[in-house]
Amino acid sequence: MSDPSSNRAAIQTRDIERPSPDLIAALSGIGSATAAGELKRLGIRSAFIQGPVASTAGASIVGPALTLQFMPKREDLYPDAEYVDPERQLHRHALYNTQKGDVIVVDARADMTSGVFGEMMMTYFRGRGGIGAVIDGCIRDSAEIKKLGLGLWLRGVTPNFHTQTNIFPFAVNVPIACGGVTVVPGDIIIADDDGAVVVPIALAPQLAKKASEHVEWEEFARLKLAEGGDLRKYYPLNDAARAEYEVWRKTHPR
Repeated sequence: MSDPSSNRAAIQTRDIERPSPDLIAALSGIGSATAAGELKRLGIRSAFIQGPVASTAGASIVGPALTLQFMPKREDLYPDAEYVDPERQLHRHALYNTQKGDVIVVDARADMTSGVFGEMMMTYFRGRGGIGAVIDGCIRDSAEIKKLGLGLWLRGVTPNFHTQTNIFPFAVNVPIACGGVTVVPGDIIIADDDGAVVVPIALAPQLAKKASEHVEWEEFARLKLAEGGDLRKYYPLNDAARAEYEVWRKTHPR
């Protein structure tokens, strides 16, 4: 019998460079809609991952992306059985570097017949501190996985295992295309009930500043609109409303 540790040592997959906790904290609470809108103003036309939808109602996460790429099945490149030579199956290695606050993002080619991860894999991911998964494809064991408390953005679910039909895991922590958006390892994912948005790491500090300002004036506008204020005045703020806002923010520091 071969030594599993020797198989694992034969495969090298790199870790990601993670943003500072302060940057993650600054992006927390702004939401995917604000992030998508502000990123458009920063030059990113669409950072929205299309296809995977929120599968755990109310979940809201912000964290760096671990990435996993699947490719079309080629039997000469990958064993057909579920548990053959498990340490050569790269969907496992995608999780080995998990740290607290990480998000796993998977290009599963929008395949609806392969369960990228099951309960055991996601239990491991959660135990390592992972907070969410964005998968352009499916999981299996969905009922059990939802009990783990992870944020999940998925195309669907299936009883099939990961290489049962059309795809196989090909690369870990490389740039991927997930739901029509390029995701570079270490980019920041902001995801909630509206969906998942990719924040290019180089733009994250600018987004944090812009989005914080946006959230603050929207809070003021929301209060005024709830009181019956004029939509034309308060959303967006016109000059008169902005003068009111500046007075309000001095007495309502965040």
